[in-house]
Amino acid sequence: MGIYTCFGGRAGLLEAVYRYGFDVLREMLLGSLHGHAEPRDRIMAVAYGYREFALADPALYALMFERPLPDFDPSPELRQDALGRTFSLLTEAIGATGSEDPTRMAYLVWTTIHGLVSIELTCSGRSPLPGWFLDSREEGGRVLADGVSALLRGLRQPGEPAGSG
Repeated sequence: MGIYTCFGGRAGLLEAVYRYGFDVLREMLLGSLHGHAEPRDRIMAVAYGYREFALADPALYALMFERPLPDFDPSPELRQDALGRTFSLLTEAIGATGSEDPTRMAYLVWTTIHGLVSIELTCSGRSPLPGWFLDSREEGGRVLADGVSALLRGLRQPGEPAGSG
């Protein structure tokens, strides 16, 4: 009970853990960006940092992005602040590509990263399927790289001809 009292109850404790998770994720993403100057390299660095975070602490990742505790829903203000502190790193990298709508493009890239990483986490909790895409950690990294690279090749500005992005 003492720990709940320090945080104003169970909800306060969970919000503190949620906020902490985004602090850790931001630090991992910043670390992964170190030494990468080119926009596409920075985007891939964010993807790898996001994956590294998720694989290192799947339970914290689940609290942040899933609903493992159905009665826990961080306030919209907390969610917006937490997401903004990490999502902005991807938006900045996308913006450096010259995108007219870096926030929308970053959302498309993030959903791809998030989907691939989440599926890898789900598959890692099951017995491997030999020859399936995610039968090892190394293959998970390759699938992430292939998926994000394919998306980046396909993203282009409105009115821009196919193949020029």
